[in-house]
Amino acid sequence: MRVALVHDWLTGMRGGERVLEAMVSLYPDAEIFTLLHEPGSVSRRIEQRPIRTSFIDRLPRAADLYRYYLPFFPAAVERFDLRGFDLIISSSHCVAKGVRHPRGVPHLCYCHTPMRYIWDRFDDYFGPSRAGTWLRGAMTITAPALRRWDVRTAQRVDVFVAISRWVAERIRRCYDRSAEVVYPPVEVERFRPAANRQDFYLIVSALVPYKRVDLAIEAFNRLRRRLVVVGDGPEARRLRAMAGANVLFTGRVSDEEVADWMGRCRAFVFAGVEDFGIAVIEAQAAGAPVIAYAAGGALETVIGVNGHHESGGAPERRKGPATNGATGVFFHEQTVEALIDAVRRFEALHFDIAAIQAHAHGFAAPVFARGLQAQIDRLISPQRDADRASEPPRPSVSG
Repeated sequence: MRVALVHDWLTGMRGGERVLEAMVSLYPDAEIFTLLHEPGSVSRRIEQRPIRTSFIDRLPRAADLYRYYLPFFPAAVERFDLRGFDLIISSSHCVAKGVRHPRGVPHLCYCHTPMRYIWDRFDDYFGPSRAGTWLRGAMTITAPALRRWDVRTAQRVDVFVAISRWVAERIRRCYDRSAEVVYPPVEVERFRPAANRQDFYLIVSALVPYKRVDLAIEAFNRLRRRLVVVGDGPEARRLRAMAGANVLFTGRVSDEEVADWMGRCRAFVFAGVEDFGIAVIEAQAAGAPVIAYAAGGALETVIGVNGHHESGGAPERRKGPATNGATGVFFHEQTVEALIDAVRRFEALHFDIAAIQAHAHGFAAPVFARGLQAQIDRLISPQRDADRASEPPRPSVSG
């Protein structure tokens, strides 16, 4: 089959790009369509594929300012010419799922989230403290049209596959569509615990508003505990200004350095509401317990000390010692005080590193590959049957 992989943009190796990389492994001859591509910003496996970009890639300072071009994204993605392909797979958290495709060509959307900028996180990106007056005004005017386009183009998708139950529910609410769940791939084999863990807490995150790194910094300022923040983003300057001497910012570092930090940290801190949270699994693969806000994907990827965990079905209550099988501690209010309390509760507990690692391996890349391939096979099987039925009968051959 000729397979087209449609991805929103390629400007760095984050969770969505890890998924795209796994899709390329499934379909190594696929072509990639994306709004813009910053050469060298993603893995060699992705860079080696033919990459087709949109007119967004040719706008002024697109690599730095692409978020300001959001109102033009729908027109850009709809201009891709996908004639001649047998299967369309979109990896979408913004507009990729809105691609036009020829009639009869199946389209599976692996949905990281409905477009968060225009739905439930509008104020996180365009609120009074996040954006200038002109930008907030422009987005307030254009957001309703973008929402209508987002809902309308959801009907172009034959099958939605969500990265978590949390996202599947948002797909139902925003698009009135059902979605299967296949958890994203995590390269768990890259991570392992150090011989001796050290007395610091760790955040690995893009520094954007909804990650709530500011909440964690304020909590650790008051606790006077060491906190290491790995990552970069538009919030970096503001976060550095509010951090005390106990907080270290590393900026963007290599994958090897991330694995090293995770292997040595006392615990991984996750204060935002994430649709899944690959970094949470990576930390657990390195044997690090997680201190997480009890919402979003964390409820499917972390087992709290009270036994609540939704990854394998309904929450269950585990018997035995408090941390038997647990991989972290939850806090249930997104406040500085609740996070401080969770850190103090965590410090009174002992966690089984081997159990934490074993849990993380349930999210390994081969599990994702099998799950996604099963959904694709289910989608294309009826088309294959129809193609066979339309073939002329073969002449019989007699002895």
